[in-house]
Amino acid sequence: MKHGLFLPPFDGLADVERFADLAVLAEETGWDGFYVWDHLRYPAPIHDILDPYVCLAVIAARTQRISLGPMVTPLIRRRPQVVARQAVTLDRLSKGRLVMGFGIGDDYPGSELACFGELTDVAERGRMLDEGLAIFLGLVAGEEVNVTGEFLTARDVVFHPTAYRPEGITVWTAGRWPNRAPIRRAARHQGMVVIQMTEPEQVGQLKMRLADAGADLDHFDIVVWGQRDEKMEYRNDERYVEWAEAGASWFLTGPGPFNLVYDEVREYVAGGPPR
Repeated sequence: MKHGLFLPPFDGLADVERFADLAVLAEETGWDGFYVWDHLRYPAPIHDILDPYVCLAVIAARTQRISLGPMVTPLIRRRPQVVARQAVTLDRLSKGRLVMGFGIGDDYPGSELACFGELTDVAERGRMLDEGLAIFLGLVAGEEVNVTGEFLTARDVVFHPTAYRPEGITVWTAGRWPNRAPIRRAARHQGMVVIQMTEPEQVGQLKMRLADAGADLDHFDIVVWGQRDEKMEYRNDERYVEWAEAGASWFLTGPGPFNLVYDEVREYVAGGPPR
């Protein structure tokens, strides 16, 4: 099982150069991935927020090995054609290390959807995400894209250059356990970021549902997010062995999102992943 950092560029981390310093340190100390939250707003007391794609560009330029990406981008509030250009640029800059995480987004108290007139209905957001993914995937592959959907349109469009790797850009989609619609969506891609999964034995249930939905589990990442322990007690915890044995391929962790102090986060990163 691989271990990734999952950090919001908020408040004490809202400095692009210092945020990128954390990614360099993560690479030096053995972390496998560095993934960045994608939000425009967040509930109080969060005040300062950076753009994830600008942060990722700096990180891609300053690192060599570690995988990276937005985790996760609510594609419904971005134009998929613009995200496709950004993603290919990042993928080529990082020489194929980019992982794109996508989801339907949330409208927390304080909101970052309703306040801008974005869709808030869950089912509509799901359908719009699927249309956006169809456009995104075709464009980053250099294919001619023709989509006339309920929400989005792309007619007779081909983008170049394409992704750095012949197999394209890895796509993970997110969902809360045990909701079934996100599982069906994830099965069409290369991985699922599972939110609110609390027990390792639930991984087996997820794998069965993914297989029923047509996922190629031999080439599929199950990405668990949770158990963020700011006291760093997690490093010697046997629960990570249990997650790995259950079939999780990635575990994402990190301090935040509230009360982030840069030096404390740096200490967390410097400790390295559990091994």
